[in-house]
Amino acid sequence: MAGSALSSGSLFGLAQRAMSAQLVRMNAASSNLANAGTVAGSEAQAYRPIRPVFAEDLDTASGLASVKVTGVYRSDVAPIRQHDPGNPLADRNGDVWSAPVDENAEMVEMMEASRQYQNMVEALSTAKQLMLDTVRMK
Repeated sequence: MAGSALSSGSLFGLAQRAMSAQLVRMNAASSNLANAGTVAGSEAQAYRPIRPVFAEDLDTASGLASVKVTGVYRSDVAPIRQHDPGNPLADRNGDVWSAPVDENAEMVEMMEASRQYQNMVEALSTAKQLMLDTVRMK
């Protein structure tokens, strides 16, 4: 991984990658929340939650490990069938399919991602202050 964000400015590269990963988590949870309660006229058209997948990214030269986003994938959770013959999207049986989004779980995901992002901001702030203190000592 020579020349990567990890090998140059390791603390800042690590923090940038961690913060980017948390933004992906927040964006996925936001998308899921925005689509909670939406309905479709068929099971195939119904919104399915998205989930980011992460992996370790190890720099063998420095021994530092970071995170990388390997992708964002649709969940295979089945939409919820509801009988609503008055809905304009209802099929010939009067059914619609709603998005299987657990709003509480998505809020927890957003709060956790937000906390992790804030932790990285604090770590960078501390590193910056330590660097400034070191420069002042010389």
